[in-house]
Formats: sequence, structure tokens, C-alpha cells
Amino acid sequence: MGRLDDKVAVITGATSGIGRRTAELFAKEGAYVVVSGRRKVEGQALASSLGPQALYVSADVAEDEQVENLIQTAMDKFGRIDCLFNNAGIPGKAGGVENLEGGQINSELAVLINGVLYGMKHVAPIMKRQGSGTIINTGSIAGQRAGYGVSLVYSLAKAAVIHASKCVAMELAEHKIRVNSLSPGAIVTGIFGKAFGLDDAQADADGATDDLLDRFNGAQPYPRAGIAEDIARAALFLASEDSEFVTGTDILVDGGMIAGRRWSETMARWEGLSQALAQT
Repeated sequence: MGRLDDKVAVITGATSGIGRRTAELFAKEGAYVVVSGRRKVEGQALASSLGPQALYVSADVAEDEQVENLIQTAMDKFGRIDCLFNNAGIPGKAGGVENLEGGQINSELAVLINGVLYGMKHVAPIMKRQGSGTIINTGSIAGQRAGYGVSLVYSLAKAAVIHASKCVAMELAEHKIRVNSLSPGAIVTGIFGKAFGLDDAQADADGATDDLLDRFNGAQPYPRAGIAEDIARAALFLASEDSEFVTGTDILVDGGMIAGRRWSETMARWEGLSQALAQT
């Protein structure tokens, strides 16, 4: 038996990276999966690979009507929605407050914040009628701590998603609907590569992230870089009954990145300072 047998899950941003791996894992665990994204070829190929238990629906989460259609299509096909994973995102243009452009702000917030709100808006009445459901929103360590994102708009958007998740969790808890967020650290995926300047073709090419994996092995106390599988497993926990009593929280999946320094680095600094003081 799978942990999601006969559950219906809708996953946005499912054509690559975290969303794709989550869709594969959910299907393996017995769920019916509605995968969504703007890239039709990749989305249709994913749904086909998952078999008859999967459906692809093209949607731009920045558009309220398209998110509404996504949710309604899932209902028409499967008759219920047990899990919504609001995962669609973009890296955001690198830069601080002096680099902001009006069009950039609006377009990035439309995906990163509005898309999450639209998803929760349209799935909430369905889950209330069911008397159950779980909503998972993708946050980020950049929304937890200043200085962990290269895009100001992305960082503030993810902070908003984390807090919105808690607000909606309080609103829906009495209906046995759980709402939580997941905050990835340095997870090496195509979108991560785009944040470092790769274009779409480069970021999606086979082996494109291998160099980033090597570079980020030492970015956090745990001695390897994060991968999409790490987030997919956390999402599986939140989608399953294993997390029945978990709501209104943010789960960090960052290898200890924002918890503190590596112990070896701390001791090296201490020893260096001790030696310097001993010589004075």
C-alpha cells in the first residue's frame, strides 16, 4: 500500500525540478496526480509517463481564471482534491532595491504570491465540502532570513507565502484542512541554475546542474547539496496522514543552512582567534 492511495493531488510548477519529482513520488505512492505548468510538451510527457492516474493541465498561475480552470478540471476528472501543492515559481531578477523595475515587480509577484493565493482560493471551498484536505505552499529560506536570496522581490514574496500559509491555516483548521509551507535551501534544480544566470535551454540540459551540485556541497552543514528529491519527500509527509496534526507551520529543508555555521568552521575560527590572542 502507498501512503497516498486513492488521494488526488494537484501540483503546479510540475514540468521540472521539485514539482516533477514530487509528481513522480506521489504517483508512486498511489495518488492520482494532476500536473500543471506552462510548458505543454514537458507536461504532457510527464503525465504520459505516470500513466492513466495522471492528467496534465496547462495553466499560468499568475492568471486567476487559469488556476480556477485547473482546479475545476481536476474535480471534473477525479471528483475530489485531497492535496494542492502550490509549487510554481520563478527565480526573480537578481538585484536589490535600487535595481527594481515596476514591470518586473508586478510580473514576479503575480507568479510568486498571486498564484499561491489563487490556488488556495479555488481549492478551499472544495476541501471544506469534503471536510478534509491539505495545502502545501513552497516558501524559501530567502523568506525566512535576510541575505539568503539574490532577488529582493523573490525574498519578500516568499516571506509573504510563509505568512499567508499560516493565516489560511488558521482560517481552515476547523474544517480539518491543513495548510503548511516548505522552505527549501540550496536545492540544485533548473530554476536554481536560472537564478545564477543560465537561460532556459542551459538550465534544462542534461548535466547542467552537475557543476552546481559540486559547488554547493559545502554550502550548508550537511555535507551535500540539496536535490529535488529532498523537497518531494517533505511534501509527501505533508500530503499524507502522517502529518495529520501538523498545520500552520513552515518546514525547513535546507541541510541546516540557516541554523548556523558548520562545527568545523566554528572550531577553526575559535582556534585561529585563540592563537592570535596568545601571540599578543
